[in-house]
Amino acid sequence: MQFNVAQLLKERVGQSRSYEIEENIDVIDDAEGGSHVTGEVELLGTDRGILVRARLKTSVKCVCSRCLEVFDCPLSFEIAEVFFPTVDVNTGVSLEMPEEASPFTIDENHILDLSEAVRQYALLAMPMKLICRPDCAGLCPHCGCNLNNERCYCAAPMPDSRWAELYKLASPGGAAEKR
Repeated sequence: MQFNVAQLLKERVGQSRSYEIEENIDVIDDAEGGSHVTGEVELLGTDRGILVRARLKTSVKCVCSRCLEVFDCPLSFEIAEVFFPTVDVNTGVSLEMPEEASPFTIDENHILDLSEAVRQYALLAMPMKLICRPDCAGLCPHCGCNLNNERCYCAAPMPDSRWAELYKLASPGGAAEKR
């Protein structure tokens, strides 16, 4: 996802370009062929560089943390970053980076590469706990069968004897027996 921004850097501050995006990008290193990213990108010339604002959507292959099945996780995210030029577009002289500069730069050929920003923002948009669906039953802790696809016939685990008094209270009529 690269844009030649030489002309935009030469124009006066406030000029902008808009693009519709539909590309495959490696959002996660394990993905084969990348993730299909779609959306809108706006490039706005500022006095210091190019402000990139984007609204993007993609879907990445993930592993469910409950049942360990692979599933597609849809992601929507917005990007708002300033990309700083490394060389002056008119003279070709190297430019110093501002102290508070983001890690995103425009290379010496005036190419703005949005791929790394998309990857970082997509990773931030991923849920902390990846679950294939809200009602995922997960795996049996004893035999390991996927409880979404089959029924487990493992014997019920023996209760811990240290909790016996609490089990009595939790059983029907348990609290009444104590009175």
